[in-house]
Amino acid sequence: MTGQKRNQENPMPAIDEGWWSSVLAEESRSAAHEPVHSVGVSRAEENEIAKTAVSEKKPATNWIQVKDLYLRDQIIDLSVTGHNRGGLLVEGDGLYGFVPFSHLIDLAGKAENIDRDHDLESYVGRSLRLKVIECVPEDGRVVFSERAAQSESGKRAELFHALQPGQHVKGVITNITDFGVFVDLGGVEGLIHISELSWGRVSHPTQIVKMGQTIDVQVLELAPERCRVALSLKRLLSNPWQNAAADFPEGCIKSAVITSVLSYGAFARLDAGVEGLIHASEIPQTDGKPLKETLSEGQAVQVRILHLDAAHQRMGLSMRLE
Repeated sequence: MTGQKRNQENPMPAIDEGWWSSVLAEESRSAAHEPVHSVGVSRAEENEIAKTAVSEKKPATNWIQVKDLYLRDQIIDLSVTGHNRGGLLVEGDGLYGFVPFSHLIDLAGKAENIDRDHDLESYVGRSLRLKVIECVPEDGRVVFSERAAQSESGKRAELFHALQPGQHVKGVITNITDFGVFVDLGGVEGLIHISELSWGRVSHPTQIVKMGQTIDVQVLELAPERCRVALSLKRLLSNPWQNAAADFPEGCIKSAVITSVLSYGAFARLDAGVEGLIHASEIPQTDGKPLKETLSEGQAVQVRILHLDAAHQRMGLSMRLE
């Protein structure tokens, strides 16, 4: 991990528990045999998965040992005793906990795998090298990670001491999910939420990044006690909407590229991160054909700026140029 402090050109966003919910959101979306396509999970539901993993075990968890492992960032070998819809159940030496699907090395990037149950079943009976990444005794929650255990013991504390909000650092993408991207900073994994990948619309993170890619990111917020680092890719660039009023005055004609075609209209990108909506009523159609037969993603078009709301990053466009 390399980096230095930079002056922040863009205001830092407020990161709350709803934002942080991405850490376990993937694991609690749907049953194992159902395809994964969307995210709509509350923090309470996420907590319940990890709590259930502990409560299903009859003996009491050794919380003193768990806290010690977490604080010292130690690696421990635990046996896989089962699995549920979101990951693996592990135990050993008085410890009982949960390993989220996205924190398994061999399954990283396989969030869309419809045979998840088979993948998880293959782990039962195996021993895994793990680190504690979340320890909340009052909630009965212990979360382990195989990916985190790839770094040496004590590395987490060292990195958290070096990292600061606003800092620009380099990392390697270790997992891509519907809700964002996990980045290894050299011993600590950070999360780029999908909303922090680009100033423009992003349907899926794979539109912007790929597995194994080395990227530069900005640190948004640190939560050492929860082993969480919020990152941003888009904030390395200036916010294009700040100058949109001057660059795209109402009534002017601009070149654009269609990025998405929907039933009610199409989105078009005018500049990096600046997109507007062309309502169906503003698209000349031939013989009443559906929009998807008239326009296609990647198509270059000319548009007229109808209205602009830079504060809310909204722009109305028209393909009727006169």
